[in-house]
Amino acid sequence: MNLVLGCIADDFTGATDLANTLVRQGMRTVQLIGCPSGDAEVPEDAEAVVVALKSRTIDPEEAVRQSLEALRWLRRHGARQYFFKYCSTFDSTDRGNIGPVAAALVEALGGEFTVACPAFPANGRTVYRGYLFVGDVLLSESGMQHHPLTPMTDANLVRVLGRQTDGGVGLVPYHVVRQGADAIGDAMARIRDAGLRFAIVDALTDEHLVAIGRACRDLLLITGGSGVAMGLPANYRAQGLVPQRDDAASLPASGGYGAILAGSCSGATLAQIEHFEQGGLASLKLDPLRLAAGEDAVAAAVEWAVSRLGNEPVLIYSSAAPEALAGVQAELGRDRSGGLVEQAMAAIARGLVAAGVRRLLVAGGETSGSVVSALGVTALQIGPEISPGVPWTLSVGETALFLALKSGNFGGPAFFLEAFEALS
Repeated sequence: MNLVLGCIADDFTGATDLANTLVRQGMRTVQLIGCPSGDAEVPEDAEAVVVALKSRTIDPEEAVRQSLEALRWLRRHGARQYFFKYCSTFDSTDRGNIGPVAAALVEALGGEFTVACPAFPANGRTVYRGYLFVGDVLLSESGMQHHPLTPMTDANLVRVLGRQTDGGVGLVPYHVVRQGADAIGDAMARIRDAGLRFAIVDALTDEHLVAIGRACRDLLLITGGSGVAMGLPANYRAQGLVPQRDDAASLPASGGYGAILAGSCSGATLAQIEHFEQGGLASLKLDPLRLAAGEDAVAAAVEWAVSRLGNEPVLIYSSAAPEALAGVQAELGRDRSGGLVEQAMAAIARGLVAAGVRRLLVAGGETSGSVVSALGVTALQIGPEISPGVPWTLSVGETALFLALKSGNFGGPAFFLEAFEALS
């Protein structure tokens, strides 16, 4: 295998986002679901492998363990550089998991320094003076302060990462970034020489991200959102490791029924559900309280969907506005309510596939992780992009499934319908 870049992502939709970025830049990329076993099948022509973990919201110690296990597999298969992918909204708590995992990976690779840049301008995520913005507002005012698992109440990434690690955090500010890759590299060297382990890097445009990626050509480990990976394939082509190509995203023709499962409670996903329902298409809301009461809501949802499968996709969702979500969590507890919904979505996905669904869109990182695990998907071929950060993928295995795994925050209001139009 000509493995050049080995990647570890802390959730499934983030892994797909990163794989999509690399494919768009011409790298043959495979996404593996969970820590691969020693004999995991990976195509010989794969130049990048993205290991998709479900480690964003688990205990930091377990997140570190899984990430190091993935790193060992990637090292055994000859990766030359490594990438730790997390969300462009830097989803974490003061305990982690971004800082602890990044520090453990740096140490395991024998390095002393890495960068952290979650910026994704195409989806409105930018970093300026170390502060993360979503559109025109600070992260802490964007709705992420209400996230049920990782509420982000501080937009200053230097402070956030500093609370998660004792490695010391510096900043490569905008006025340096706009000067290009050489200036960024010099600033990174000064921060490293000062004994700091991390550097937050400002970025307002894709051009900034490309320059950051090129400045990282000699780092063993890079951490960030998918955007900073845009500059990496050019480094590999300059080194003769990856050829120029234009067909890395091709997939065969699709077939089968279509369905959507939405578990994200983000504002973007709520707007997508509303747009779908306003179009008069079939939708069903899953009630966590009914699940908790022991009702067989899963069987009822599958029966409802199967009776409506046809030319248009059907939608089953558990997404709720912050006030409604807070009420459910107050009654059931945050972990129990989330666990009930994930288990239900996984069971519904199995029922839908058994009924002939072969095109499945899943909204939400936690929901996507539960669904692909339940379906026994172990690897994905990355296909064409639907919207920034979200491609269609094709499962590798006996039953071919077209899957779109969407981060809750991604996509415009019409995303659900646009996705199926892109695949038809």
